[in-house]
Amino acid sequence: MRLALDTNVLAYAEGVNGEERRSTALDILRGFAGEEVVIPAQALGELFVVLTRKARRGAAEARSAVLGWSDSYPVIGTTPAVVVEAMEVATTHRLAFWDSVMLAAAAQAECRMLLSEDLQNGFTWRGVTVHNPFATTRI
Repeated sequence: MRLALDTNVLAYAEGVNGEERRSTALDILRGFAGEEVVIPAQALGELFVVLTRKARRGAAEARSAVLGWSDSYPVIGTTPAVVVEAMEVATTHRLAFWDSVMLAAAAQAECRMLLSEDLQNGFTWRGVTVHNPFATTRI
């Protein structure tokens, strides 16, 4: 099964929000084969911002972390088609635009799941189901 990672999974794996979240995020990633996982380009940009602002890492250190992720997993581009679909999903389902970009990118990459705690757990659009791996109630 192909799945996409939202920014929060990457940020937690980087140690943002403590060791418990880091451990959980890394355990989640170990549960999937590398070829099953893709990362939306949007998530990499957001990760850089989180690492430099919230985690207060230097820009060079944050860049190194982001490049490590992009070297480890295929990256889904934010194409014009993704932007158009994101506007549609944001309009139709009243989701935040940038969350919609993640969902549209995952759909375009033929993912079956988007791991995220930013969207409604269990929400499905174009065959992609949002799963919050940090929720206490699993779907």
